[in-house]
Amino acid sequence: MQKMLNDPLKSFVHHEQTGALWQLSDLFLNYIPFDQEQIIFCCIGTDRSTGDALGPLTGSFLSSFHSFPFEVIGTLENPLHAINLASTMEEIKQKPSTPFIVAIDACLGNEQNIGHIIVHEGPLFPGKAVKKELPPIGDISIKGIVNVGGFMEMLVLQNTRLNTTYAMSNKIARAILLAYQRHLLKKKHDRNDQADYNDSRQQIGYSNLR
Repeated sequence: MQKMLNDPLKSFVHHEQTGALWQLSDLFLNYIPFDQEQIIFCCIGTDRSTGDALGPLTGSFLSSFHSFPFEVIGTLENPLHAINLASTMEEIKQKPSTPFIVAIDACLGNEQNIGHIIVHEGPLFPGKAVKKELPPIGDISIKGIVNVGGFMEMLVLQNTRLNTTYAMSNKIARAILLAYQRHLLKKKHDRNDQADYNDSRQQIGYSNLR
């Protein structure tokens, strides 16, 4: 869980706005190098707090996609949280090749920004909003503003509407999958020397865009 009270919103989409799924997939295509040999999605949080469950929910959604080939760490069943984050990062460092890490977490912010999903380069700092000292993680960060920060953050997290967290995590996971499918489609077009990539909405199943 991260604190976002005064941070500028640069690359962001509100999860309920029209076309949010497609716009998020645009961001993910720009930030996630799907061609890289090894990508790990680290979904941080706990299932014991409705506000802080955005990461594990996203991880569970991603893990349920049979066509999603990348490693996912952090689900409702096996959360990635304060207790096991450092040891998990050490395990990742022991891998033969250095993976590209996409870190996903909930955060708190201003009231008018609740519902925004933010994407930026660089790591996020888990636990910052609740005064926990945890190591930074991620080559890029995906953060969802689930509630208002600034006062009694732990209580705020525990009293966040599950519907908000669920809807945002579902949108993040589906947009990541859509971005990957668009990446594969572009590669296919490039191989065939076709330039009609902008019409890719018509070539990806409509169910992905609901």
